[in-house]
Amino acid sequence: MDLISENLPALFAGFRLTLQLAVYSGVLALALGLLLAAMRVSPLRPLSLFSAAYVELLRNTPLTLVFFFMYFVAPQFGVPAFSFLWVAVIALSLYTAAFVSEALRSGINSVGVGQAEAARAIGLTFGQTLSQVILPQAVRSVIPPLINVLIALTKNTSVAAGFGLVELIGVGRRLSTANAGDPWVWVGVAVFYLLITIPAGLLAGVVERKVAFAR
Repeated sequence: MDLISENLPALFAGFRLTLQLAVYSGVLALALGLLLAAMRVSPLRPLSLFSAAYVELLRNTPLTLVFFFMYFVAPQFGVPAFSFLWVAVIALSLYTAAFVSEALRSGINSVGVGQAEAARAIGLTFGQTLSQVILPQAVRSVIPPLINVLIALTKNTSVAAGFGLVELIGVGRRLSTANAGDPWVWVGVAVFYLLITIPAGLLAGVVERKVAFAR
């Protein structure tokens, strides 16, 4: 226990970096996932096929391989070199966006076909129908799954430790090495992860109850 208190500054630094990764990647993944979901249900077949291919490719690719590609392969194709932090954010965002897209698509598919038909009958375009009629209803049903995806994203930030970022897992590894594998190091790391994931889970429950009441 003393080991945790003595190394709180290092653990806080790792916690802060993990939180940064989760927030930045979460925002980008939500934006990209929304775009992919809109493309997936688009009447334009090329957009739908591209979105489907992207989602299937990323969902069936190990996250470590996505990191490896972004760190070592992408620069060889002329992709600008970013800092380790932003390379990790991009890798996490690209990967998580596929899961966000599928969650949103399931919500879109849960909205009755009659809603879209009624919107088209009054002259709304596909974009207007999606943004003003379908998505507001779909998002209500997918908020809990989306929060679960973001919780998974938070845990996935641990992969960045293998690519030079000293986030929580990186800090834990260093402290464990310096303290002969003392198990209390990992207890401290676990507690800091729980400080992110438990409030997110509670938030999902609160939002789900409010959405159910709104219906």
